[in-house]
Amino acid sequence: MKPQMQGPPRLSSKEKVILELLAVNTSMYGLQLVSLSKGKLKRGTVYVTLGRMEKKGLILSEPEKLSDDSGLVPRRMYRPTPFGLRVLEIWTRLTQEIAWEVGQ
Repeated sequence: MKPQMQGPPRLSSKEKVILELLAVNTSMYGLQLVSLSKGKLKRGTVYVTLGRMEKKGLILSEPEKLSDDSGLVPRRMYRPTPFGLRVLEIWTRLTQEIAWEVGQ
């Protein structure tokens, strides 16, 4: 899916948390992200944020792979795209640089 962006990429605080978690854990489902976020993500908004991030090209999702006889409903698994990881890297550097300049 081609990212649907106009202008430079932007990250909300929730998007940054999600990308940071996915950068470390590679692939996770929505409620795992909520659980590991230490209160920064909420159950009611995480899936809206994930949908927006997928449209931006920051993450990809696919159904969890289960054995056919498990009887479980597959969860949607999310993982970062190379573009998403690059945006996170640049965004992190930018915010550190700005914080350093403001601190002077």
